[in-house]
Amino acid sequence: MNNHRFITSESVTEGHPDKVCDQISDAVLDALLSQDPTSHVAVETCATVGQFLVFGEVSSQGYVNINQIVRDTLKKIGYTSSRVGMDADSVGVLVSINEQSPEINAGISRQASTREERYERQGAGDQGIMFGYASDETAVLMPLPIELAHRLAERLAYVRKKGLVPHLRPDGKTQVTVEYGDDGRPVRIDTILISTQHDPEVSQDWLREQLVEHVISPTLDLVLTAECTGQIEHSSYRLLVNPTGSFVLGGPAADAGLTGRKIIVDTYGGLGHHGGGAFSGKDPSKVDRSAAYAARWVAKNIVAAGLAHKVEVQLAYAIGVAEPVSINVDTFGTGTHPQISDAQLAQAVESVFDLRPGAIIDDLNLLRPIYSKTAVYGHFGRTDDTFTWEKTTKTDQLTAALGLQDLR
Repeated sequence: MNNHRFITSESVTEGHPDKVCDQISDAVLDALLSQDPTSHVAVETCATVGQFLVFGEVSSQGYVNINQIVRDTLKKIGYTSSRVGMDADSVGVLVSINEQSPEINAGISRQASTREERYERQGAGDQGIMFGYASDETAVLMPLPIELAHRLAERLAYVRKKGLVPHLRPDGKTQVTVEYGDDGRPVRIDTILISTQHDPEVSQDWLREQLVEHVISPTLDLVLTAECTGQIEHSSYRLLVNPTGSFVLGGPAADAGLTGRKIIVDTYGGLGHHGGGAFSGKDPSKVDRSAAYAARWVAKNIVAAGLAHKVEVQLAYAIGVAEPVSINVDTFGTGTHPQISDAQLAQAVESVFDLRPGAIIDDLNLLRPIYSKTAVYGHFGRTDDTFTWEKTTKTDQLTAALGLQDLR
């Protein structure tokens, strides 16, 4: 019996209205952290035609010009003229920022005389559950559908900015469907969908040819050659380009945007679970962000250590409490050592990784202004050294904790 499955993931370009808002929120966060690394920030942005509202809570010794940050972010993306739907210099910007709640602030206080005391005193900024996922189907240990979708979206923005494909505008979306075989491994690219904003004079046939030559073929060559751990058939995929026939009006001029509305794009493309918390605009005292990064760090090290072919790690926290409420590991039956249960893996994780928020912040060096880079093309699977949660430096400690060091 054929037990093949088809799994689809999507990504969006930096000009997508929700991603515009994510980038503004993270740019505000970075600006504050660069002046005061102890800043507590929870900032969101919403956008509509010609109007941006930046709102939330901030406690910081720093000061930033949010109005200018909005305009600089829009210019960097490419919204520099009313011709493409928005002129960064003429949009309206409203700001509504309050101080962080004293009850929340008390639960995440970083004041202590020793590091250990700080780790004990710095509780989670809120309750919640966070998930991390890793799979050995790509070299970056990400699921193939979301990895391809991200790299297509990234390449789409690159060719626009470099002028390799003229007449493109900032907004765009990608989507990739991958066929998985009986063994759960990807075997074939089934469908690629690209919707990209463009000038009105562009013909769809010309655009399709340009995207195949400059976006799709280079991306498939890169990902399937350099990253995939098996042979993936991709000579007969179905291609859909702008299925409605055209895509001239885009960005916030066509659709409202909001921070945190692309949480599946930001994580694993629908593979694995999601706890519901968004990332952008939040400093790392918020476990929605820092613990999700830590969960990915744990999951990636488990797979990199050869302990499973894929794994999902769940962490749970209570507001004001430092230690996780629970740690769960699920290898989906892909563990490579039958004598090691998922529960034993979870115990090894607990002994190797300090998952208290203060320790996560220190171990992953999260008080740096690094977050604008994370706001587009995924928070995971990135190779830039900025993304410390992608490092696989705990593999030996994990195998030792499981008594497997002599078997590697």
